[in-house]
Amino acid sequence: MTATPGADLLGIPPTELPEDPAARALEEGDPRTVAAAYPSSCLAWAMLAEDALHEGDDVAAYAYARTGYHRGLDQLRRAGWRGQGPVPWEHGPNQGFLRALGGLAKAAGRIGETEEAVRCTEFLRASSATGARELGL
Repeated sequence: MTATPGADLLGIPPTELPEDPAARALEEGDPRTVAAAYPSSCLAWAMLAEDALHEGDDVAAYAYARTGYHRGLDQLRRAGWRGQGPVPWEHGPNQGFLRALGGLAKAAGRIGETEEAVRCTEFLRASSATGARELGL
């Protein structure tokens, strides 16, 4: 059996999310305003989580990251993802989901949700080793 280029060891093809319509607005706008205008944007929620982590507001970071993570799961499923397989960091629109997942792992660890922190870190690494490295996980 020949593996599909970019597929994982099981031959599962990578999932690529569509362009995030909020991405352009985020280049110039405040993530809070953009998240309100584009509530399905993983990237907007991920950026809010990252800002909250930087500011030490771990509970807000957890809530923002969880929102982005769940929005991303919905989008992955619509894109054909069936609960496993690569979600490449190299495909720009995937980065919002991966950043939300990384933010959730970090925030969960900070608030003592150790099992969730481990689960999210493992999920990130299995989805995109590059993304995990880029996010320091």
